[in-house]
Amino acid sequence: MSLRNKKSTLRGNNLSRTKMSLNVDVEELVTEMEEVPTFAPSIPVPNVQEMVRNNPLQVPERYVRSNEELQKVNHMPHLSSEVPVIDLSLLSYGNKDELLKLDVACKEWGFFQIVNHGVKKEVVQKMKDAATEFFELPIEEKKKYAMESNDVQGYGQAYVVSEEQILDWSDALVLITCPTRYRKLHLWPKTPEGFKEVVEAYTSEVRGVSKKILSSLSEIMGTQKHVFLGLHKDSLEGIRVNYYPPCNTPEQVLGLSPHSDTSTITLLMQDDDVTGLEIRHGGGWVPVAPISDALVVNVGDVIEILTNGKYKSVEHRAVTNKNKKRISYALFVSPEDDAEVEPLDHMIDAENPKLYQKVRYGDYLRQSLNRKMEGKAHIDVAMLEHSDTRNED
Repeated sequence: MSLRNKKSTLRGNNLSRTKMSLNVDVEELVTEMEEVPTFAPSIPVPNVQEMVRNNPLQVPERYVRSNEELQKVNHMPHLSSEVPVIDLSLLSYGNKDELLKLDVACKEWGFFQIVNHGVKKEVVQKMKDAATEFFELPIEEKKKYAMESNDVQGYGQAYVVSEEQILDWSDALVLITCPTRYRKLHLWPKTPEGFKEVVEAYTSEVRGVSKKILSSLSEIMGTQKHVFLGLHKDSLEGIRVNYYPPCNTPEQVLGLSPHSDTSTITLLMQDDDVTGLEIRHGGGWVPVAPISDALVVNVGDVIEILTNGKYKSVEHRAVTNKNKKRISYALFVSPEDDAEVEPLDHMIDAENPKLYQKVRYGDYLRQSLNRKMEGKAHIDVAMLEHSDTRNED
């Protein structure tokens, strides 16, 4: 190769690299220039991980729960093995037995675990590695991505609405992933390197799983498969990565307060070796023991409204332990901001009167985010005055 050609090649390579860098910067700039919607403010609170690092024996009063809140006597680990497990490979082919299991899971539990879902193991491992590396960064680095005063995107703790509120023993990184115009890319960690690409790869694969589940839900609800997918064509999706540090007195705190999800469905990846998720069932709390390579799926408020209460979103919480940290990864799949949600016509008849009014999803979500996590109290805004479908399960 001649010297002139070598110089030309070098210039071309440098130009390509410059263009790649510019493309990334332009993507972020364009996103930030658009009017990105906000969801709800949350009061800044101390970083729990850092608090534990500085004094592992300390549990400040603001995190201590009453016995009534903890409901220790209603702990039912013996039911853990009964939480439904569904094979997505069979479900996707319309297997009747698996569809029946899905129907029973949604009616009786509101939660189930999905196996054979097809999410690549290397994608899962990269997500776990990147999250672990992020949370191990110095607090000064993580604070670069702190939640802003008017929104829940970023690093911190959401649903904190008063200075007197009892706090959760956890920190979180919350990112809107879809639609892309809603992303606040300056709050997406630059460290570890490639974090954005790892999150995109993971959420893309889990999004594919969600579409298969939504199709199956349409089928068991007596509608055509495309109905639910149509409602989520431009879905609002966000990932919340929760970090639960060890706690010296885990019996006094909660990692995450009891709540139901405002989503259509939520898909959760747990650590394989630490149980922390508990769900409300039969008047008590049932731990959801991790199954290797499984995803936990739960019915959200949108499904409850669409089915007119046939399937109910279920309260769940997270507990901590004395010796191990725990990280969980929740992808929330919801209708777009402007979507109107109400019970499907065929879910209403003389024996099943309409229980929920039509709500604009974005309004419903923001009303929920503007209050502390308090069981299912937030669903009241969608209920018609004569109805109250809440129960102890």
